Amino acid sequence: MEKTSSAQVSVQSVPTVTQAGDREVQYDGESVSSDVAILASLGYKQEFKRAFSPVEVFGLGFSIIGVFPSIASVLVFAIPYGGPVALVWGWAICGLFLMFIAFALAELGSAAPTSGGLYYWTWTYATPRWRNVLSWIVGYSNSIGLIAGLAGVDWGCAVQVMAAVSIGTDESFVPTTGQIFGLFVALLICHGIVASLATHVIARLQGFYIAFNVLLCLVVIISLAVATPSDFRNSASFAFGGFTSLYEWPNGFAFVLSFLAPLWTIGGFDAPVHISEEASNARTAVPWAIISGVGAAGVLGWAINVALAFNMGKDMESIVSNPIGQPMATILFNSLGRNGTLAIWTVVVVAQFLMGSSSLIAASRQVFAFARDGALPFSSVIYRVNPHTQTPVNAVWASVLVALLLGLLAFAGPAANSAIFSLAVAGQYTAFAIPIMCRFLGGREWKPGPFTLGRFGLPVAIVAVAWMIFSVVIIAFPAAPTPDAEGMNYMSVVFCGWILLCLAYFYLPVYGGKHWFNGPQTTLEGARRNGTLVPVEDIQVVEGFSEKGKRA
Repeated sequence: MEKTSSAQVSVQSVPTVTQAGDREVQYDGESVSSDVAILASLGYKQEFKRAFSPVEVFGLGFSIIGVFPSIASVLVFAIPYGGPVALVWGWAICGLFLMFIAFALAELGSAAPTSGGLYYWTWTYATPRWRNVLSWIVGYSNSIGLIAGLAGVDWGCAVQVMAAVSIGTDESFVPTTGQIFGLFVALLICHGIVASLATHVIARLQGFYIAFNVLLCLVVIISLAVATPSDFRNSASFAFGGFTSLYEWPNGFAFVLSFLAPLWTIGGFDAPVHISEEASNARTAVPWAIISGVGAAGVLGWAINVALAFNMGKDMESIVSNPIGQPMATILFNSLGRNGTLAIWTVVVVAQFLMGSSSLIAASRQVFAFARDGALPFSSVIYRVNPHTQTPVNAVWASVLVALLLGLLAFAGPAANSAIFSLAVAGQYTAFAIPIMCRFLGGREWKPGPFTLGRFGLPVAIVAVAWMIFSVVIIAFPAAPTPDAEGMNYMSVVFCGWILLCLAYFYLPVYGGKHWFNGPQTTLEGARRNGTLVPVEDIQVVEGFSEKGKRA
């Protein structure tokens, strides 16, 4: 088949995709699985092994959220801004609004399941004038958001290991930032090795990850209820209505600032999108993995926070300022004693480690996809699939390197360290919001996948985007109203600097992305124009799939 562009240049041997049944289609004259054909309709050839079942797709997203380890890492952002009320009701409010984001992303993921996901959707639905630069911003924001999430997870894991050592030595050992950073680097290297394994190995691990995380949550909830001494038990009125603010913000605003804890905990739930090219029945598995992952995390997390509110005592300041440096460790120590805390904390560290490996898997797939479309420096090196493991090993280690560099922010002090957590939220919400808005504002034809919200799509999207904008503003505030240089929140500086750097690279004269980045580029065999891969919009697909040839 030949197709002529507006410049009258012929595209030779561009494959066509036609429907041939529920599970098989004809792709360029051959019968292939519908997943492979759908990916071809999006402009890409199948390069990974599709080894993830729908349950394992859920497992990756759920393990990245890592409910209890994440709560343990960010409890310091909740307790000082409301105590029990922040834990119980702050989580409930955020969990509700996060479901709107999950539904909006799930609908897009069902329509076009590709590893590039967010920036691909942005380019597809944005207006021709803005789609290149918006896709560029989303791709870079998504990449930095996922990698910052990885850095935050591994830094939290390193802190938790050191907290265990501190507990084991009766608090005589107090780790330095350098020691924590050294362990952080070691964890990154271990996760790089795990994320480089063959796809089927990574997929089979997800069942264990699911069981491990759920059992950990149940063990913590039951242990606190059974073993907490009466001195640390709280009444229902205090657990559900007690408010404690350790900073000078007005109570209402302090409560809002506590949202950073659930916002960071239930994050990275676009992970199923990034492994969609390794999943079977992706157009159904991906959206349900997103929705069920956020829903399950919301319910389990709320139950944990209620258990904490009932069993942590009333002295919030001592919980936060304990030399151990981990409020969760302090609560467990008060309830379970030294040995009980060490036992559970060891399991928490393992869960956090599993969470880090899943985070790197998702980040590396996004980096791989963005390099596949030529948007990253050294794209030709990063865009490679290891022939032995069939995984993007170079993208894995590129992600590890950037996460390591972000970890250096810890040497600038606690405020800069918290910027890593905030940057993950700001980066991912920027990447989430833009494609959702482009779908409705770009004027492009919408062709839903098997999962669709129908007429509720627009109101859900409006609530989702409004919540994300609100959240990004909130997490930019410092811990106290009158911060000094050490107490300043540097998230806005870091994130705005990142966006400006991306734009500078895009508009750089001669060498900037404006001169060569044209959005997703097809990797289908034969789809070339004068020896160069043609844009995805020039791929013609018929009978049941989006017709890229009709896109302007």
